[in-house]
Amino acid sequence: MTTSTAHELFVAQRRIAALLDRPTAPALPGGVVWLPGLKSEMTSTKATALAEWARGENVNCTRMDYSGHGQSSGRFEDGTIGAWLDEVDAVVRTLTHGPQVLVGSSTGGYLALLLLRRYLAQSPELANRIKSLVLIAPAWDLTKLMWDHFPESARRAITDQGVYMRPSAYGDGPYAITRTFIEEGNTHLIGPQGFNPGRSIYVLHGLQDEDVPWEHTLDLVSIMTGDHVHVEAVPEGGHRLSTPSDIALMLGFVKTALG
Repeated sequence: MTTSTAHELFVAQRRIAALLDRPTAPALPGGVVWLPGLKSEMTSTKATALAEWARGENVNCTRMDYSGHGQSSGRFEDGTIGAWLDEVDAVVRTLTHGPQVLVGSSTGGYLALLLLRRYLAQSPELANRIKSLVLIAPAWDLTKLMWDHFPESARRAITDQGVYMRPSAYGDGPYAITRTFIEEGNTHLIGPQGFNPGRSIYVLHGLQDEDVPWEHTLDLVSIMTGDHVHVEAVPEGGHRLSTPSDIALMLGFVKTALG
């Protein structure tokens, strides 16, 4: 039997919503943590599939919404990479126990990498609790990735007006990319130096991804030391990788990561 409970915690006065699924008798210590993509939520297709799988396997599952997303407080345009990283940090520290597999989609994959890097540098005890990472089309170094691929008109809007309304291909309307978001995000870059994660990182990436190019994952492999990154390409996959077959691949990685 699994109980599902909603939680709230406050990070710098931002109210962060989380969902915790806890089996009465978990099959394993620890569990999995879902980190959503940009403009996504903890109730998305992949997040729900992960929670349902965890429930069936008697595995603890924690999900969250960043500030400006889903059920958490705040405006999206006020968000930054650093603020969202602090929120992920607070959720992992406060709401999870034992070894965890971080499962991150797109921006969530980037935040998973940043959290591991932070713990390796600042808190070996917490780093030891991060058993592995499963990343779906990880948008690492997101702000640089955006800037490098924006047209000149978008760069001028950010520089001169402080904001660019980026069109969305997913039917949810344009959203604001601010100069503050770009500048603050550039203080959290992983490349070009990378780091040694010290545990396995499993990456799933679609070759038809138009938001985060397949080559971006190859670049991640090249800068991360220690030969810990394992990649599987999805030939017909786009960015979201949310078809039943894509989700089955993701869950296979999660099962492997849990050991």
